[in-house]
Amino acid sequence: MASVVHEKVKSYYSSLETGEDLQTSAACPAPSRLLSPSAKTALQQVHPDVCKRFLGCGVVVPEKLKGCSILDLGSGSGRDCYMLSKLVGEDGHVTGIDMTSELVEASRKYIQYHQELFGYAKPNTVFLQGYMEKLGEAGIKDSSVDVIVSNCVICLCPDKRAVLREAYKVLKEGGELYFSDMYANKVVPDSFREDAVLWGEGMAGGLYWQDLISLVKELGFSTPYLVAASHIQIHNQELQKKAGDIKYASGTYRIFKLPKHSIRSKALVTYKGTVPDCEEHFAFDASYSFKTNLTMDVDAEMAAILQCTRFSSDFTVQMTDEPDPSLDSTRQYHLLNPFQLADRLGSCIKQCSKTGSTAACGTKTTSGNCG
Repeated sequence: MASVVHEKVKSYYSSLETGEDLQTSAACPAPSRLLSPSAKTALQQVHPDVCKRFLGCGVVVPEKLKGCSILDLGSGSGRDCYMLSKLVGEDGHVTGIDMTSELVEASRKYIQYHQELFGYAKPNTVFLQGYMEKLGEAGIKDSSVDVIVSNCVICLCPDKRAVLREAYKVLKEGGELYFSDMYANKVVPDSFREDAVLWGEGMAGGLYWQDLISLVKELGFSTPYLVAASHIQIHNQELQKKAGDIKYASGTYRIFKLPKHSIRSKALVTYKGTVPDCEEHFAFDASYSFKTNLTMDVDAEMAAILQCTRFSSDFTVQMTDEPDPSLDSTRQYHLLNPFQLADRLGSCIKQCSKTGSTAACGTKTTSGNCG
């Protein structure tokens, strides 16, 4: 089954010239989370031809990337890779992996262009052809990556468990998976899997959002933290009919590979204001925003994240020795629901897939990336 689906998706995406050829607003140009000044500058420097073929559904730019090793799952045209290559700096490294040979070859053409533009002595970006379900076979070593990003591609994979399991393996302890994807408001029928267009648009493979939570926890990750969300509009009337009452949203989550025996009690934490572009406050996700020099109570898992990841030097953490009874339960589901967050943010885009014209739906009352 997997190989058949892969071939369908390869064929579908090889035929697309731009994001405007998609039949949904998944590849929308207006993100539900504002870019930081550094990320905005980096994106503006990416070659226009690379941006033209961008097909993602979110903004996958986590904070504090200088010197990091980053892996982009389903790198496509390479847009996110080149933006991240600027943010990690010359001492960092970005690897993009995609199963579509045409996209890999196209993205490789701009390696030297961006190296010279950014003033690097040597390239810090590579593109590999391979499958997200088999990162080891593609040459990605276990425990070798600081941050993994992915932009609306996991929904195109028939085996989500294999993708997330491989991601867990290649991440270093304390590493992060920061990804945007398409989610459904209920379990998608098996009949959708027979339709090549539904697969290509991400509709057949869109995971029921609650299933994501249980899946990542089973694999050893932290609870997912919902960063941003937007409703996804379906342009094509035939696809609308096929979808029936199933709705779709783009959701950006961040999850962490924490040490096996990390902190088990609540803590008082104070943000130092040292994360780049986040001097006044650090918007960790849609629920947590840390103001500089303001002490906050956090649960045990958040305490572990702030002590065991690349953000450890940005916080002072004082343990309270108060056991956290919520450790064995999932955070309140409504905090992780992309549909509810999209409603709250008023974030959806109506886009004509052929003309590329866009109109905002509701108000874009976003929580900026860092303030």
